[in-house]
Amino acid sequence: MTGAIDARLAELGIDLPEAPAPAANYVPWVVTGNLVFIAGQVPYRDGKLSHVGKLGNAFTVEEGQACARIVAINVLAQLKAACGGDLDRVTRCVKLGGFVNATPDFTDQPRVINGASDLIVDIFGDRGKHARFAVSAPSLPFDAAVEIDAVFEIG
Repeated sequence: MTGAIDARLAELGIDLPEAPAPAANYVPWVVTGNLVFIAGQVPYRDGKLSHVGKLGNAFTVEEGQACARIVAINVLAQLKAACGGDLDRVTRCVKLGGFVNATPDFTDQPRVINGASDLIVDIFGDRGKHARFAVSAPSLPFDAAVEIDAVFEIG
């Protein structure tokens, strides 16, 4: 039997991938108390990076938003693993941290990370409203266009 969040994902046509393995010496998520900390995720889709390069050069804001949405789906895959497969345990998205691989003159980081924020709110409703930061970085691992980490509260 699927839960409410799985049903919502199905309504949106989202099939969560298997949680990607970490790329270095860290764990992809940590549960402490009632908080789940999700390590930074990048835009892996079908086993490869979907967006490599910088915003302001290789990608438009709209393409960056699509990238951030893919990253958010990977965040949710890790969250589902941390919740033992039951996303209905999520009581709140506490915070998203958004890193945008961008040229020095790029200033639309918040609009790019809206691709992730909008998806989280669309899935979880009011429980998805969160604090956030969105900053540029001169480079990101594997030259990924976006990286996002997250904190969720679970019951």
